[in-house]
Amino acid sequence: MSRKIIPGCFSRMLWKKHFFKETCCHCGASDTEMPSEELEKRGKVRKRKKKNENKRVVISNLPFGSKKWKENPNRYYSSNKIKTTKYTLLTFLPKNIYEQFHRFANVYFVFIALLNFVPVVNAFQPEVSLIPISVIMAITAIKDAWEDFRRYKLDKEINHMGCYIYSREERAYVERCWKDVRVGDFVQLQSNETIPADILLLHSSDQSGICHLETANLDGETNLKQRRVVTGNPSQNTLFEPEFFQNTIVCEMPNNDLNKFKGYMEQPNHERVGFNIDSLLLRGCTIRNTEAAVGIVIYAGHETKAMLNNSGPRYKRSRIERRMNRDIVLCVGLLLGMCLLGAVGHAIWSGTFSEHPPYDVPDGNGNFLSPVLAGFYTFLTMIILLQTLIPISLYVSIELVKLGQAFLIHNDTDLYDEAADLPIQCRALNITEDLGQIQYIFSDKTGTLTENKMVFRRCTVDGIEFSHQENAKRLETHKGLDWDDEDLAKLQHFTLPAVPPGGPVGRQGTLRPLRRCQSARARFQGHTRSRSMGRQDSAQAQVAFSSTIEKDVTPDSRLLRRVREAALHTESLSPFLPTKTSTSFTDFFLALAICNTVLVSTATEPRQRVTVPPPLKPSGITLEKIHQMFQRLKLASLSQSFSSSQGGPELGASLGSQCGPELGASLGSQCGPELGATLGSQCGSELGASLGSQCGPELGASLGSQCGSELGASLGAEEPLAGPGSGASAAGAGLGHGDGPDVGTAALEEVLQSVGSSPVPPALCYEAESPDEAALVHAAHAYSVSLVARTPRRVTVRLPQGTLLAFDILHSLPFDSVRKRMSVVVRHPLTKEIVVYTKGADSVIMDLLEDSAKGDSGAEKRMKRVKARTQKHLEHYARDGLRTLCIAKKVLSEDDFQKWANFRREAEAAMDNREELLMETAQHLETNLTLLGATGIEDRLQEGVPDTIVALREAGIQIWVLTGDKQETAVNIAYSCKLLHQRDTVFTINTENKETCESLLDLTLEEVKKSRERHTRRRRFLGIIPTPSPAPEAPGAHFGLVIDGRTLSLALQGGLEEKLLALAGQCRSVLCCRSTPLQKAMVVRLVRRRLRGMALAIGDGANDVSMIQAADVGIGISGQEGMQAVMASDFAIARFKHLKKLLLVHGHWCYTRLAKMVIYFFYKNVSYVNLLFWYQFFCGFSGSTMIDYWQMIFFNLFFTSVPPILFGVLDKDVSAETLLSLPELYKNGQNSEIYNLSTFIITMLDAFYQSLVCFFVPYLVYKDSDIDVFSFGNPINTISLLTILLHQALEMKTWTLCQLVAMLCSVASYLVFSLIYNAVCLVCNPPTNPYWVLERQLSEPTFHLLCLLTPLAALLPRFFIFALRGTFGASLILKAQQIEKLPQGQRDLQIHKLRARTEAASGAAVAFPAPNDDLDQSTSHLCVSPFLPPAAAAPPQGHPEGQGLSASEGSALGQHTPEEGCYFYNRWAEEESAAPDSSAGPFSGHKPLAASRGTAPGQAGGKGARGSAHYGSHRRSVSAVTL
Repeated sequence: MSRKIIPGCFSRMLWKKHFFKETCCHCGASDTEMPSEELEKRGKVRKRKKKNENKRVVISNLPFGSKKWKENPNRYYSSNKIKTTKYTLLTFLPKNIYEQFHRFANVYFVFIALLNFVPVVNAFQPEVSLIPISVIMAITAIKDAWEDFRRYKLDKEINHMGCYIYSREERAYVERCWKDVRVGDFVQLQSNETIPADILLLHSSDQSGICHLETANLDGETNLKQRRVVTGNPSQNTLFEPEFFQNTIVCEMPNNDLNKFKGYMEQPNHERVGFNIDSLLLRGCTIRNTEAAVGIVIYAGHETKAMLNNSGPRYKRSRIERRMNRDIVLCVGLLLGMCLLGAVGHAIWSGTFSEHPPYDVPDGNGNFLSPVLAGFYTFLTMIILLQTLIPISLYVSIELVKLGQAFLIHNDTDLYDEAADLPIQCRALNITEDLGQIQYIFSDKTGTLTENKMVFRRCTVDGIEFSHQENAKRLETHKGLDWDDEDLAKLQHFTLPAVPPGGPVGRQGTLRPLRRCQSARARFQGHTRSRSMGRQDSAQAQVAFSSTIEKDVTPDSRLLRRVREAALHTESLSPFLPTKTSTSFTDFFLALAICNTVLVSTATEPRQRVTVPPPLKPSGITLEKIHQMFQRLKLASLSQSFSSSQGGPELGASLGSQCGPELGASLGSQCGPELGATLGSQCGSELGASLGSQCGPELGASLGSQCGSELGASLGAEEPLAGPGSGASAAGAGLGHGDGPDVGTAALEEVLQSVGSSPVPPALCYEAESPDEAALVHAAHAYSVSLVARTPRRVTVRLPQGTLLAFDILHSLPFDSVRKRMSVVVRHPLTKEIVVYTKGADSVIMDLLEDSAKGDSGAEKRMKRVKARTQKHLEHYARDGLRTLCIAKKVLSEDDFQKWANFRREAEAAMDNREELLMETAQHLETNLTLLGATGIEDRLQEGVPDTIVALREAGIQIWVLTGDKQETAVNIAYSCKLLHQRDTVFTINTENKETCESLLDLTLEEVKKSRERHTRRRRFLGIIPTPSPAPEAPGAHFGLVIDGRTLSLALQGGLEEKLLALAGQCRSVLCCRSTPLQKAMVVRLVRRRLRGMALAIGDGANDVSMIQAADVGIGISGQEGMQAVMASDFAIARFKHLKKLLLVHGHWCYTRLAKMVIYFFYKNVSYVNLLFWYQFFCGFSGSTMIDYWQMIFFNLFFTSVPPILFGVLDKDVSAETLLSLPELYKNGQNSEIYNLSTFIITMLDAFYQSLVCFFVPYLVYKDSDIDVFSFGNPINTISLLTILLHQALEMKTWTLCQLVAMLCSVASYLVFSLIYNAVCLVCNPPTNPYWVLERQLSEPTFHLLCLLTPLAALLPRFFIFALRGTFGASLILKAQQIEKLPQGQRDLQIHKLRARTEAASGAAVAFPAPNDDLDQSTSHLCVSPFLPPAAAAPPQGHPEGQGLSASEGSALGQHTPEEGCYFYNRWAEEESAAPDSSAGPFSGHKPLAASRGTAPGQAGGKGARGSAHYGSHRRSVSAVTL
């Protein structure tokens, strides 16, 4: 369908950030726009008639047009015009004022200002009292207006972006603005265009009905997503005609779930076709790799899923802000008390007169005010007078300070990740100080603690484990560079001549790996990559999960041979020979290559999907290849200088050993008996001479035995041309001598591979949705089972011999978090069988395996053996910290598949209970599976994670890891990242019964309390009476807790939260395994609600969003899983190690600065207001002032406002280096030592004292003088200013030029303003007059002495307390500040000593030997924990008693899993109890437990044992204690 361009509209759209650069200014109205606008003016569009609350019915708009618009049921749906602004020109002022009145302080000050307009109680001129609150609210209004104006401009850009809508009048797609799109319109989209609304895909230019999306604008993920045309539409080969579309679409109501969408399309014959999220194009996404796509608009404007998810940043209140609000209430109480005192004082003072004083004027009736009424009026007047006791500028100052703090954090180069080109993002500006008060950290594991770069590590196939030692060495020595040639030469022994590329990186001429669109040094730029505007720049596009360490896999030699043998067997399969079946090895790697959603593209065009396999010539050796082979062999032989003692026989043997029967078979199948004739007729004698001279007769014999007599005769005829000492000797020597056999072998292999293989196809890129899928596809490619093309209905795989297998995809079941598996149903191209390949979590797949092979006892035993061995290998993988996946298959009959397919189609078309029906169909298919094998994928720790965790724990932060991984894997990672220490006692609780869970928690709590008591008693006698403890104990009594998801669910829902938290509170680290996203959020909320602790949650994926939003501070990592976690977070970092400096340095600074600034504001206002309060005792509590009201207003608004702000942004009490060296300094913020109730009260008392000094010292000096009121108040005002500024100078620890200039400017501005004001103000404040007051006093020495001595007297107590605190009771912060003044060498030494003393004070290194009888008492409760690393299962080397545990016993213990609930007894422990010194043995530090609930010795725990609790040892090489 053609597109018609309307003049005035743009045709080329460019995306700028989130919007296009050009806008459509004069878009023509669509067929339905004008009536819609008229209805909106009448207010009828808002009154939607909801026919069905749960369903939305959408039909085409074309039959109605503009004349019949009132008959269109789509008219009630929202238009596509968006509006995110809050104000208009008319509503801005009233609406903004209304919003600002939500802040209590603004309401308070407006009330005071209005109260000042009452003549009876006013204290200042009414107009002047409005200045402070007006300035504050004006600044806030300007900020709000600017932000709203920016939103308005962005809305305008979006609404005027262009798209193509089908017009019935034009009979073509015409260009319209986005705001003109309506529900029911047909929209045409082309490649690289952005989707304007949520559109149901009806047609695609792709013959398979596929449209590719890039959702980076929505969720940050750069990999392409597939969307499919709704089934049942006309063929994609024909042109889509919107006018012929008569179907009715019924779907769910608008919601914000980006991953779910359901509905059906009812055709005119009432046939229903279901669709889901795979057919919905979401607003904001970009079309890729699709020439054109057509769809109908389902949701528009604010009803689209993208807009429903755009709820804006969530407002959080920091702990300091909450504390500040409570203190403001205290200040209000203080204000009311002072006003009440003034009212009572005025009433008493008025009652002392026998007759009314002359200034007491009666009312019109001649009546005087009663003392009670006069006191009430005085109360209101005092409120107006002392109103600044509440710091009006504090809120604005805090916002400015937090903005400055966020700016400094954002520009910290240490928090910038150069590899990803990502700085830290401060998305929430109002909780920066909370970073310095964190007590609990809740972290995800995958992608947060680990790289989320999944690397294929090892696998087990058919019960046989392949360790991949070469691959392990590569991972250990990986530097991001290609391998050395020598390392690769060792792997060349296992390659065949006809194998296409697929091995590891080698030198030029050897097999190359799967190339990517970026080099080994290329950096993955995450979500900041430049957006593709077409094919011209697609070569530079980054492909996710494509780093060198991820894509280059070194194959295992034994497995490689088996795979190639199995591939040869597979090629011989035929549908006419039903007795033959493919082997497990072939099926295993076929499942890795097929069971995924990986897209295939070329390296030169990484965004262009490969749907047709590259053309390949028939595999085998042709005449030209043989000629090239021997020409290269000649060059290789001449390059070596060897002795002539070895000749041709080695070459023949080498050819035979290297090529084997495959070469003969290949030559025979490709060449046949005609090869000899062909050689003779086409090449003549030259080839024979060349062959004979270079290789000798042995090659002819070797080739003759493999390829037939004709070739041998042809080769042998030329053999006499070569003498005994000619080229044959050189060739033989070159292959069999020199630097070793490897050199010659590698040279021969290089020749054979370069000419014997098929033509090298174009290098491919694999674009996966998850790193796990990419790792498995790369692993299959390393074994030459390569995914070469994929379409929605067919996937093509190349086998090791070059054979292409095209599998028809009959159906696919995507992965979901409930099933925890993925399946694909294909038809095997050779056997024509319908095969279901399934991969998923081992805990799920193992339960879905076929129980037995009916009627075949041998096969049954084999299946059981394979399952048992695979389970053992999985446990070993988990202990090594690998992520495990099981691979299985199932063969279906035609009838069974047709029945299931019909059931599936009915479930897809259902609207009610659709999810349940789909789940039921999936479970029906994925049963009675046959286990093929399992994989172990390594997710490596991020750089700096162990050091970061150690530092955070030293800072007093308790770390919880909430992960969905297996328990063994998570525990191993916990040890690797030092979350669990070798000396920690680890409690592992797994159960499925509530009563058992409660009893385990009680017993564990009891044991922890006993250990704490023993530890307390031990520390009491430390250094005095080193008496051994009555029972062994963990050094320092450090505990860790490991709990699985089922037990966690029982504790959270069974009323056991208190006991769980009590136990977790005693542990330094908690590890929750197999946790769901909902459980993560529940744990965070529980800790926040019950323990009242500051919680920080950090994660990188969509499953961490709920946890991040539930925490006080949410941190998202810009990792490999998109940007959903980042978009939901308050701060976004690129690496977990950045958390160390973010918390320990910036968190400490932000808290310290803001806490000091807030408490300084309270001090400043109370100190200044009290000057007015003391004056009331000398003016009869009349509400008079001795300071001019202009100076009073400017004092807080200008003269003392800038220095505190700079103080809150720039001050550093301790340097960053010291904070990182002494993580214990972080506890200063955790305990709120700077700003709490006690410091607030002390500061208030100090403010009262300073105000007394500042008032009464000038009062005593001028007591008997005849100066006027302002001449008395001016020195007090000046002294107060100097005292307040010097007070801040005492608090400042870091002086910068900005702070010094700000303080000097504050004093200078005060003097300049006062001089000018006093010089020009003749009658400003009648009846008194401030004229020439300051000028006259500056000439008096008394004024200067007062300004010099009074501030010193006021600040002397604070300075004295500082000196005493630094001399006698120095805190850790003061010690750190003193250490910083030392030279570098002494500083490091003192820091080391300080850390040692801190650790000794916490009892972390206290340990005592344990008596032998205590250990003997606890031997009945000991077992080897399955969660300890491999070293833990064996006794320490060199210990003679450690040999008591036999290999069989060790293996039996190692098979124990927490799910089984079995209990074991360690004979090794019993032998250890007889050791002369148990403290030196592996069980030093163990504690006895209560009576065991385990089974009797020798009994194997069965399924009846519902729960188990493992008590980990102090060292990883020690057994654990079990309940």
